[in-house]
Amino acid sequence: MKKSSLLALVLALACGVPPASAQTVVPPGNRNAEQPEVPGASSKRTKAGKTSFDAKYRKIYALLKSDEGLRAKIREAATAYEIDPIHIVGALVGEHTYNVDAYDRLQTYYVKAASYLLSGLSFRYNGEDVTDFVQRPEFSACADKTDSNELWTCRETVWDQQFRGKTVGGTSFPDNRFSATYFQPLYAGQTFGIGQLNPLTALKASDLVHRVSGLPKLDAGRPNQIYETIMDPDLTIPYVAATIRASIEAYRDIAGFDISHNPGLTATLYNVGNPEARAHALKAENQQRQGEGLEERLPQENYYGWLVNDKLAELQALF
Repeated sequence: MKKSSLLALVLALACGVPPASAQTVVPPGNRNAEQPEVPGASSKRTKAGKTSFDAKYRKIYALLKSDEGLRAKIREAATAYEIDPIHIVGALVGEHTYNVDAYDRLQTYYVKAASYLLSGLSFRYNGEDVTDFVQRPEFSACADKTDSNELWTCRETVWDQQFRGKTVGGTSFPDNRFSATYFQPLYAGQTFGIGQLNPLTALKASDLVHRVSGLPKLDAGRPNQIYETIMDPDLTIPYVAATIRASIEAYRDIAGFDISHNPGLTATLYNVGNPEARAHALKAENQQRQGEGLEERLPQENYYGWLVNDKLAELQALF
């Protein structure tokens, strides 16, 4: 069972995995009658671009509708990773509505991807490369992890517990996410490509994508390779699919919920990340609720996933 990145969830790790027969199927649709509040940073970014959420939604929808090649890539990846194409569509729509504006043509993403082959990139903080950083003794608990998702999830957990916002060995580390500190050498807090993946998310999915799609494994010591991968639509769509599949499996195996019929939930997890930790948190909460004689709480969508469910009929019509 994977480690949680939240110290408060340690007890949940010892409780076992619920059998498949105990899964609760989360029905389609939103649990919230109204859209949860959109973060101020997203609103500010959209206003700065002199656009609106609706205009950004319409732009990514138009790209999906007009580009049969892109839809074919989505269908192919969905089949390979055994998920419904609508989950991939939901992730792309959410990212380009609330994160960055979509380009008008898919070709632009290929051009951008090629440019990263010539860039001098590195994953480092305060002069220390991440490949050296994760060799510190604090990461020894991750040494036996062979799968890329387990390995980088473990390393992210160690960062949260032992480095984030602390001073270690005379170095002061920021109170920020592992991905933002070490894996965004171009623009802090930004993600790239049509899938809007960050490099850490891609590293986690590397082994699954290698097994299913046969793409080369990613190496944290080769930042240009990673940026090319998350920018190139031919390479990044399988990573989007793999990331979504991992979220579905985490909620199934850890929390006992089948979220595969609710693209708003998979979009939410694509947006917020850390599906294993969140599944453990929900499991622990529902165990407490059960002890108090209360009904279990179903997973809930955030503002990003709410939009996907709200637009579901229109998005499904694309396929």
